[in-house]
Amino acid sequence: MKPFNIYDENNAPEASRENLAQAKAEFGMIPNLEGVMAEAPALLASYIESWGAFDQTSLSPIERQVVYLTANFENNCEYCVPWHTKLAQMAKMPEEEIQNLRNGRSLKDSKLNALHQFTKTMVRTRGSIAPADLEAFLEAGYSEQQALEVILGIAIKVMSNYTNALAQTPLDKPVQKLAWVKPSLRAPNPKSGNI
Repeated sequence: MKPFNIYDENNAPEASRENLAQAKAEFGMIPNLEGVMAEAPALLASYIESWGAFDQTSLSPIERQVVYLTANFENNCEYCVPWHTKLAQMAKMPEEEIQNLRNGRSLKDSKLNALHQFTKTMVRTRGSIAPADLEAFLEAGYSEQQALEVILGIAIKVMSNYTNALAQTPLDKPVQKLAWVKPSLRAPNPKSGNI
């Protein structure tokens, strides 16, 4: 199978060029994800508009990265986890919490962990969570508005995670040192002799 095209602002379909220029202004480059999405201008436009809308929610920059990294982990996105690791670092999330998210572990901060657990449950159940899951989220200090805002964050990750899975988007150089592969639940057990 031939690889998907990765466009820039000069060779992309006309309807994608302005959005690619916007991505370049924000990141100092056009990430390969946006370059791939440019093939479908409506997808790229929806992704960029939704990204901007999520930035305007009541969730803090760190909380938004918790949602993003949790969804990336659940959706096995080897492209997005490195990028959101970098963005979480830029948001000043503690490194230990970033590593917890990269490894699918609970967070030390109880409120952030409630957000992590809620997001994980929403992704795993496709939104069909038990009433107790919503109640735990609300009891941790979040609001119904924020529960709905988590849906927006997950929707953004569906667009990017699914694009990357389909296109096998190559990781960009600026985040290659943060490369990630989902930890296996069946990691070798040194006691079994199967290393």
